[in-house]
Amino acid sequence: MTRLKNLFDEGSGTSTEQLDPVSCVNVENVERLNEKAFSNGDLYVGDFKEILPHSKGKYTWSDGTVYEGDWEAGKMTGKGLLHWPSGAKYNGDISGGYLHGFGAFTAPDGSIYEGQWRMNIRHGFGRKKYSNSDVYEGEWKEGVHEGKGRYFWNNGNKYTGNWKRGKMHGRGVMEWVNGDQYNGCWLNGLRHGCGIYQYADGGYYFGTWIRGLKDGKGTFYPAGSKCPSLKKCSISLGYKNGHKSVSSQCSSLNLEEFVVKKPSVKRSLSEKISISGVLRSSGRMSHKTAENSRLSDSGREFIRYNSSGTFSLDSDAGQSEVQENTAVVYEREYMQGVMIKERIRNCTELSKKDEKRTRSHAKETKKSSCVGIFRGKNSYHLMLNLQLGIRYTVGKITPVPKREVRNADFGDRARITMFFPRRGSQFTPLHKSIDFYWKDYCPMVFRNLREMFKLDAAEYMMSICGDDGLTEISSPGKSGSIFYLSHDDKFVIKTLKRSELKVLLKMLPNYYNHVKEYENTLITKFFGLHRITLAGRRKVRFMVMGNMFCTELRIHHRYDLKGSTHGRYTEKDKIHENTTLKDLDLSYEFHMDKSLRKFLFYQIDVDCKFLKSQQIIDYSLLLGLHFRAPKQLNGLLEPPNMMPNIESSPTSHGMITEELLFPSKGLLLVAHEPSSVNTEPGPHIRGKALRAYSLGDKEVDVLVPGTGRLRVQLGVNMPAQANHKLYRDETDSAEVELFEVYDVVLYMGIIDILQEYNAKKKAENACKSVKYDPLSISAVEPELYARRFIGFLQQKVFPELP
Repeated sequence: MTRLKNLFDEGSGTSTEQLDPVSCVNVENVERLNEKAFSNGDLYVGDFKEILPHSKGKYTWSDGTVYEGDWEAGKMTGKGLLHWPSGAKYNGDISGGYLHGFGAFTAPDGSIYEGQWRMNIRHGFGRKKYSNSDVYEGEWKEGVHEGKGRYFWNNGNKYTGNWKRGKMHGRGVMEWVNGDQYNGCWLNGLRHGCGIYQYADGGYYFGTWIRGLKDGKGTFYPAGSKCPSLKKCSISLGYKNGHKSVSSQCSSLNLEEFVVKKPSVKRSLSEKISISGVLRSSGRMSHKTAENSRLSDSGREFIRYNSSGTFSLDSDAGQSEVQENTAVVYEREYMQGVMIKERIRNCTELSKKDEKRTRSHAKETKKSSCVGIFRGKNSYHLMLNLQLGIRYTVGKITPVPKREVRNADFGDRARITMFFPRRGSQFTPLHKSIDFYWKDYCPMVFRNLREMFKLDAAEYMMSICGDDGLTEISSPGKSGSIFYLSHDDKFVIKTLKRSELKVLLKMLPNYYNHVKEYENTLITKFFGLHRITLAGRRKVRFMVMGNMFCTELRIHHRYDLKGSTHGRYTEKDKIHENTTLKDLDLSYEFHMDKSLRKFLFYQIDVDCKFLKSQQIIDYSLLLGLHFRAPKQLNGLLEPPNMMPNIESSPTSHGMITEELLFPSKGLLLVAHEPSSVNTEPGPHIRGKALRAYSLGDKEVDVLVPGTGRLRVQLGVNMPAQANHKLYRDETDSAEVELFEVYDVVLYMGIIDILQEYNAKKKAENACKSVKYDPLSISAVEPELYARRFIGFLQQKVFPELP
């Protein structure tokens, strides 16, 4: 067994070796009644019970490591003091040879931790003062900050809020020494989500941040202007932005929530510690993270979008100056830290607009039958029931030996059922929800599908059933379904109609075979199918799907594209930042590498043939666009006959000049290097890296400035060029057609595949064909639907370059 001296020589306190010196040495002789010397030079002086150290005693290792304290049957148990030759020391509780309970540890570098331990690891509430005088106090989990806590930098900055895996994550407040303050959402140590930035002079900015940069729409109130209450603004932001991290974590930005509660453990005066202010030695924040946290928004540069259509450089430093008209506020829009639009609005006008939006949103919610029935507490109970059921099912099916699915594994009869009483039972835990019955359909099929999609069972359960819970999001469609999003954005859970459940069970055998044969399929990936029966026999059906927009990049625009035109537009007054737009709203064409386009349409054709064979219509391509920052966008260009000579050879480093790919310089394709990208499978990733014609038919990654290297797969991280044709009256010349050209990263998949062309749809086709163009309506027979869908994508969305 590793000696005690090795446990904390580096001061990390993360070893799990048990402190059990007695079991590793043999007694040579006994010099006195209460002293034992060992052949290896170790020495014990103290009380014994029979031949084992017991009660009080002191053990000295030959290298100088010393323990003095309580013993029980040969184990260090109780309270004691440990000294290491490196200078580290521990004073506190020990149990069974482990640091376990409450204690103070001083590392060789001078950092001091006082708090709770579990099996030699900091776990629970504790305070640590680092060698650089930074201080963290709050909750720890497995040796890192997790939960609520406060961090004090030695330069005077302070953060109070939530932590995860040692980083600021969730809701929290950062206070800078210059008086600026940010109150909002964080992700992996960066501002991410909605938040309120208060300047030292009294100005406020309410908006959203993505990976530390302002991104999206927000409102700036200059110093001296009448500012609405923080609660109202945070609620307004949560609605206006519609972002998962916004709605789930920032519904109320209240500083009082972040008061770190100290554990109510009664101890003697000598054991009490002074909690005044907190970081860990082995996991201390890097200078890069700390510097990022020290930065206030007041020193950033931005590019202002003028009415003339040009960009001008300005500074953010003066944005909080007192304005002459204190009733004026500014509506601003940012893209990756760069301000692209600014509009002056009157406070009264702004509040009326927000009130109108809120009423409209409430009206839409009322119309939704499913949301109407299960809103409020009932929706919360549904979420808990869903988590309990999935945890039970996955835990039950995972230990079953892996095997190929059989015919008996499909259909309504292949299921797991269980009753979950609130008080618990022999097979189910006690829970805080209401009594419910649980049914899991085709568990072996979905277990194999999850493995086929390379999802680990434990990670799947942690994503959906973890302590962070699920986030309810508003329905983007007319179905009135309830949607839940997992805390890590990987999974979407949607309620189903009974008819949709039947269609999915009917097509499941063929769906299974299709995704098994085509690993690059764009069709929605299903991971589970469940039903909850509540009191009164109300039944709610759920399916778990992969979130196609699970990415570290911000999705700036979303489109739901069917290829039909009747009613396929969105009214302007209903469009907000996260509205999913339709076919007639699309004003871009997307040009991509020749091979990438070929792979894309091969798979779309294969997937449409499958859906046609299942008599499915009304499906659509869900398309998400991530635009690069404005400083990397081109202005007005001539029409794109434009792809450069893509047959030029790559450089010796596997990279090509930017001109070989796209005229603009925001993205770059490079040869795929598995060691340079994150190859961890996600819910929307399964296939191999794609090959690009412009790189000599090599597998490729895309370099995204400010983010890093991303693996290019079908429907995931696909680089393209978005061309927006300008109307002639927007330009000075009537002779040349002009385009705005943007670099974009595309995310896409085929969704809504559970509508059969049944008698109801045939009747709808007959009725609408009398009033409208038969080719413009959605309800057409499967052969025509597939042909029109593919044709629309080929000609209007992803046209081939000449």
